[in-house]
Amino acid sequence: MDVMGDKATLFETGRFVQPSSREDTETPDETGEIADEAAEELRQRLAAEAGDVEAMSVLGAMLLRRGDLDGAEPHLRAATAAGDRAAANNLGVLLHQRGYADEAAGWWRIAAVAGSTAAAHALGRHHRERGDEPAAEYWLRQSAEQGHTLGAYALADLLEHRGDAGAEQWMRVAAERGHREAAYRLARALDRQAAREADGDDGVQAPEEAEQWYRQAAARGHRRAALHLGTILERRGELKEAGRWYLTSAKDGEARAACALGFLLRDAGDTENAAVWWLRAAQDGDGNAANALGALHAERGETQTAERWYRAAMDAGDVNGAYNLGLLCAEQGRTPQAEQWYRRAAYAGHREAANALAILLLRGGDETGAEPWFSKAAEAGSVDAAFNLGILHAGRGEEQTALRWYERAAAAGHTEAALQVGMARLREGDEQEAERHLRCAAGGGSSEAAYRLATVLDARRPPEPAHELGEPVHRRSECEEWYERAASQGHRRAQVRVGMLAAARGDVVEAARWYREAAEAGSRNGAFYLGLLLAREGSEPEAAVWWTRAADAGHGRAALRLALVYARRGELAEGQRWADRAVSLGPASVAERAERLRDALRQELSA
Repeated sequence: MDVMGDKATLFETGRFVQPSSREDTETPDETGEIADEAAEELRQRLAAEAGDVEAMSVLGAMLLRRGDLDGAEPHLRAATAAGDRAAANNLGVLLHQRGYADEAAGWWRIAAVAGSTAAAHALGRHHRERGDEPAAEYWLRQSAEQGHTLGAYALADLLEHRGDAGAEQWMRVAAERGHREAAYRLARALDRQAAREADGDDGVQAPEEAEQWYRQAAARGHRRAALHLGTILERRGELKEAGRWYLTSAKDGEARAACALGFLLRDAGDTENAAVWWLRAAQDGDGNAANALGALHAERGETQTAERWYRAAMDAGDVNGAYNLGLLCAEQGRTPQAEQWYRRAAYAGHREAANALAILLLRGGDETGAEPWFSKAAEAGSVDAAFNLGILHAGRGEEQTALRWYERAAAAGHTEAALQVGMARLREGDEQEAERHLRCAAGGGSSEAAYRLATVLDARRPPEPAHELGEPVHRRSECEEWYERAASQGHRRAQVRVGMLAAARGDVVEAARWYREAAEAGSRNGAFYLGLLLAREGSEPEAAVWWTRAADAGHGRAALRLALVYARRGELAEGQRWADRAVSLGPASVAERAERLRDALRQELSA
C-alpha cells in the first residue's frame, strides 16, 4: 500500500522531492533540454523580483527541487498570496517536508479547491495517513476523475484495501496511464482471479490480459513484474525470452529472479553460471537458491559446503533446508541426525519430511511411531505416504484399509498403488476396474502391471481364425504388445510368454532369444522352454544344461525331462535320481509320470 510518507508532488513539474523509489514518480515533461539551469534560474529570479507571480512560483519550485527549502519558501508564499495554485501545492510540499503536516494540508486544500489535481492527490493521501478514509476517498476521487495518474492509483489502493469492487476500475485507469505498479497489481489481481476460477490449481496459465500488464510493468522497470513475466514464458516453453526477463529482474535485485535464472541455466547444462546466480540470490536471503547450491555441492561430494548452504536455507525460513539436511545425513549413515532434521521439517509441515521420518522409524522397528507420520504426510498430500500406509495396513492383514490408501495414491498417479488396486480388483472379480487400474500402472512404467494387463486381455482373446487352406492366420493383438512391453522391461514371466507366442508363430530364433533372456535372469520356466526348443532343434546336450538349471531351481517337468534323457542314454541310476526329484517337485501329473518311470528304472537296475 502506498502512503504519503515523506514524498509529495511538486505541482505541474512532474517531480518528487526526495523520492525514495521510482514507483511514486510522475513521468517528467521534458519538451526540451535546458541549456543552462543557472541562467534559467537567474532569469526567473529577476522576473520574480519585478513582481511576476508565475516567475515566483516557478523559482520556488526550482529551489524546492534542489532542496533549498529556506530559499524556496518566501517565493512560494508570495506566489500563493497572489493566488497561484501551483505555488499553494508546492508550499504544501515544502511544509510537509519540514514536518508541518496540518499546515501543509491547509495549503493543499486551497490548491485542490482551485483545481490542482496534484494537491487533491496529496490531500487525499494526507487524510488516509490520518485514518480519515471518507475524506481521503473524496479528494483522491477528485484527483483521479480529473486525470491524475497517481490519484487514480492511490484511489484504487484505498478501495482495494476496503474490498471495494471499484478498485479494479481505477487500478486499470492508472495502469492505462502508464503507472507501472498499477499495471503489476492489476496483473496480479487477474492472475488470482484466474486461479480462483480454476479452483486454486497452481499450474493454471496466466490470462493473456494479465501477461500484457506484466509486460507493460516490466518494460517500465518493475522487477517483480519481470519475474512473473519470466515465469509465464518459462511455463510456455519460451525459455530464451524468459531468461531475458529473469536477467532483467535479477540485475535489479530480485533474488527470486536470480534463483529462477539459475535453474534455467542449470537445465540448459550451464551449471557454472547457474551457481553464480544462485549464490547471488542466496546471499540476498533466497532459501530456494541456498537449497539449490547445497544440492549442487552435495552432487560434487562436497558435503560440508552442502550442509552449510542447507543451513543457510533453513535460516532463510525455507523448511526444505531441514529436509535436505536430513537426506544428506541419511545418505552418510548418520541416522540420529537425519531423524532430527526430518522431525524439524516435519513439525514445520513438510510432508515429504514426515514421510521420510516415518520410513526411518519403520526401518528401526518403530511401527507405532511411524504410522502417525505416514498419516500426517498422506493427509497433507504426499502420494508416497499414502502408498506406504497401504503397505503398512496390508502387512497387518487389514486389506480393506490398505486398499483405501492404495486407491488414494493411485488417484494421484502413483504407479505401484495403481498396480495394487488392479490386483485387488482382479481378486474380487471386478475385471473392468482391474483393467482400468492396470492400464494406469502399465502406462506409468510398471512391468508387472503390463504383464497382468496382458494376461487379462489374453484370457479374452478369441481363437485365431483359420486360413482357408487350413493355415492359422496370425494377427498381432493388444495383449502381445503389453507382454512385449513388460518383457522389454525385464519381466521374466512376460519374456517367457513372448517366447511362447513367437514359438507358436514358428519364429524359433525370436522364441529362443526371449527364453534365453528369461533363463539367464533366473527364470526356471525360461530355462525349461529354452531346453525344449533346443531339444526339438537337435541340441539335446545343451537342452540338458538348461533343464538342469531349471530342475535345480525347483521345476518338476525339467527334472522329468532329465530323467528321460538319462534313461535313454542308459544312465539308469542318474535317471532314477532325477525321477525321484521330479516326484518330489510335482505337480501331480508330473509326479505320477515320474513315479512310473522311477519304478521302471528301479526294476531295470535290479534285473
